[in-house]
Amino acid sequence: MTTSAAFGPPPGRERRVLCVGAAVMDTLFRVRTLPTGQGKILPYDMLQIAEGMASSAAFAVVRLGGDASLWGAVGNDAIGERIVADLSESGIDTSGMLRVEGARSAISTILVDDQGERLIVPFYDAGLHETVKPVTEQDASAFDAVLVDVRWPKLALRTLLAAREAGKPAILDGDVAGDGVIEMLAPAASHIVFSQPAAERLAGAAELVKVVGLLKRKFEHAFISVTAGENGSFWFDDLTGDVFRLAAPKVRAVDTLAAGDVFHGAFALAVAEGLPIEETMRFSSMAAALKCQVFGGRIGAPTRAEVWDALRDWDVPMTKMRDR
Repeated sequence: MTTSAAFGPPPGRERRVLCVGAAVMDTLFRVRTLPTGQGKILPYDMLQIAEGMASSAAFAVVRLGGDASLWGAVGNDAIGERIVADLSESGIDTSGMLRVEGARSAISTILVDDQGERLIVPFYDAGLHETVKPVTEQDASAFDAVLVDVRWPKLALRTLLAAREAGKPAILDGDVAGDGVIEMLAPAASHIVFSQPAAERLAGAAELVKVVGLLKRKFEHAFISVTAGENGSFWFDDLTGDVFRLAAPKVRAVDTLAAGDVFHGAFALAVAEGLPIEETMRFSSMAAALKCQVFGGRIGAPTRAEVWDALRDWDVPMTKMRDR
């Protein structure tokens, strides 16, 4: 068994993680149940917050004791200013954010029910991610790891390639994306952490152990993992050639929004810190689970101390699975 002491921050400076991708102004409504048809539904709580896959992952890095920078795009409008200010006040370095003339900042409306499940209606202006700046090996060398999502594919690809040239971990958040996006980005990544829907769609299968095996054969060069919410996480162990599963920590889910993003942020920080893969998966899984106990999207991202304390009482072994 791995003791929780293994999950403490490493000595020396904070590890730096670059996150690239989505920056959105979310309006969250808390409802008893999600709607099943037309009509009116009355929420009993609401919150507006800047987040998105890369943004929420960056916030998780900060909360867990790392240093996070965000490269995202907003419109040159009041919502964009609010997004940048909100993320900056949360401790994220937003100096690399792009303000795009003539494009509207991304927004979304999200319903969260009493079981923690959500319904998301996002809007991304088609012109928001057209501009792509050059990314050099020197740029990537300033960070200990980079994490990209699928919302700004062209910049994500340049960042992954630069990270690989610099010898840095190049991590892809493999969420559901447009046709060909994952196939374009995955060859440049050193680590790919897929969401279950994206993994099943790409593999053309639903049994997760089989899915992991298929994706590993498709992207042999990369570490492959799939997150499956309450069903835990699965990954291909490159040392043994086996697929392993780690059960999810048992929590009362209040809000699952941004749980996957928190997992990715924790994963990127753990990789940047050089944690072994089993400890990386435990650390990331617990961070994501603790987030689910708090309404408010990324607000629920736990601190390092909170994750450490929870891991002391979590003696769940990983399980070797058979790829049939």
